[in-house]
Amino acid sequence: MSEAIKHECGIVLIRLLKPLSYYREKYGRASYGLDNLYLLMEKQHNRGQEGAGMACVKLDTPPGAEYIFRSRALGSGAIGEVFSEAHRAMAEAAAEGVPEAEQPYVGELYLGHLRYSTTGRSGISYTHPFLRRNNWQSRNLCLAGNFNLTNVDEVFADIVARGQHPRHNADTFIILEQLGYLLDEEVQHWYEHYKAEGYSGQELNERIERSLDMESVIRRASQLWDGGFVIVGATGSGDSFIFRDRWGIRPAHYYMDDEIVVAASERAVIQTVMNVDAEQVRELAPGESLIVKRDGRVSRSQILSAEHPRPCSFERIYFSRGSDRDIYRERKTLGRLLAEPILRAVDHDLDHTVFSFIPNTAEVAYYGMMEGLENYLNARKAEQILALQHPSREEVERLLAHRVRTEKLAVKDIKLRTFIAEGSTRNDLATHVYDITYGTITPDRDTIVVIDDSIVRGTTLRQSIVKILSRLRPHRIVVVSSSPQVRYPDCYGIDMSRMAEFIAFGAAIELLRASGRQAVIDEVYSKCKAQENLPKEQCVNYVKEIYAPFTDEEISAQIARMITPVGCPCEMKVVYQTLAGLHEACPAHGGDWYFSGDYPTPGGNRLVSRAFVNFYEGQTEKR
Repeated sequence: MSEAIKHECGIVLIRLLKPLSYYREKYGRASYGLDNLYLLMEKQHNRGQEGAGMACVKLDTPPGAEYIFRSRALGSGAIGEVFSEAHRAMAEAAAEGVPEAEQPYVGELYLGHLRYSTTGRSGISYTHPFLRRNNWQSRNLCLAGNFNLTNVDEVFADIVARGQHPRHNADTFIILEQLGYLLDEEVQHWYEHYKAEGYSGQELNERIERSLDMESVIRRASQLWDGGFVIVGATGSGDSFIFRDRWGIRPAHYYMDDEIVVAASERAVIQTVMNVDAEQVRELAPGESLIVKRDGRVSRSQILSAEHPRPCSFERIYFSRGSDRDIYRERKTLGRLLAEPILRAVDHDLDHTVFSFIPNTAEVAYYGMMEGLENYLNARKAEQILALQHPSREEVERLLAHRVRTEKLAVKDIKLRTFIAEGSTRNDLATHVYDITYGTITPDRDTIVVIDDSIVRGTTLRQSIVKILSRLRPHRIVVVSSSPQVRYPDCYGIDMSRMAEFIAFGAAIELLRASGRQAVIDEVYSKCKAQENLPKEQCVNYVKEIYAPFTDEEISAQIARMITPVGCPCEMKVVYQTLAGLHEACPAHGGDWYFSGDYPTPGGNRLVSRAFVNFYEGQTEKR
């Protein structure tokens, strides 16, 4: 994607099922879990570059010894800082003669998190894992997640009604307090039960810890949650869990054998780190949890019934690493399905068209696009050969030599530090984020086709890519998006919340105003404003009416006009993937609300309505 979008935090859960001495003997180190945690987090670095954190829970520690260790850091180098802190603590302990298995951060249970802020809140206090401390091991709770709740206010009111007094209203804090409260209730229940039976001291603790029902705690807490989430957690006594939302919006995968349980946001990273086949890595079902008890017992439970699962399609288009087998195939299919509309855009003139991609994430879709174009050309060559009455070798070779023209036109040169400049100077610098390969096309004659995986805001296209490509003096530039038009805000973990940022929305607004239909905009505002205080279940996505008067092609044509820089000497066209094409390419990931406006949860309709009201009233803050 030419425009960076913050998105989709990454999570890791590791639970070692053998004593640490086992890993010391087999792998030469008791820090086997810590080392794999580092690899799993580093392989998911793409999912969060604002901060990172990890926590380690040691089992069977004596009273008076620390059993939860946590390290968090901010910035793009956060993973390195987090693990450097852990290794410094281990080195200091080793220098004092502490055996490896007893050193800080060497344990049986780990949580890892990579963070992107999607709500404008940042700082170390918002960096996962979160920790709720208590003198009872079983009442300690460590939590990390990849999520956004759309109904934080409702959950907040619920825990306040229970008598709690939260210090923050961010969804992570709220979930921590809600789960913590219910965990306290669960522990208290078993405390009273076993106390009445005459148990005390360590035996009482052991009975409580064996009886803890984390499934019940998660089920009771999550009844209210509306949004997309995957949550990993651990108690101080060693129970751990991962839980996925009932709509399957956020991704969660896991692998387990007799040595280890591993969960992460992406399948391919588990495959790579654990060296296992794709079929050995399973996906957590919507509404399902995986729970590992302190004694190593593993269970899967359907916590909440799945409700019309709508896994996020943007995961497949852009967010997840393309090294996953299925994602790679899907991205190629997205590109291949665009071959026919691209051919129409260039008048089927392959002799005078050069194809390329916008680096670097659109590369796989580019390969699929090229396959589609080559299939078309091969079919055309076969017809031409068959039409020859008495073909000579030279004629056949001439036809076979016909190729789709490809060049690497756009080069992402360097990330310029444009923050040092303001105004027009900043825009001038932004122009040079991309460079071009000179001498690759015939000026004033050739058409350039470049594919990107998504066009969200259009700013980089207008200020940099199109401006720099136009220096090659092509006859026409066709910008292709392997995903459909992004028309609606996301509220489940992607930093796309302001309506005015979407170039498709801006195009529809301009078309309405240019055609004298300002009344449509006013009416949508009135409808959205009228449902501000309604329950989320009664909210309707009236923003769809903004797009209703126009075809996709009309909006694409307006977008082409909007991304054309002043003074651009050539014609501009924009080609988008269709919704039907998206679903054909990604049949198991039907979450398309940012394209279609069909939100999987009631909270989505409420937040898109609020986003439009903010746009109309000129408010710029995030939800």
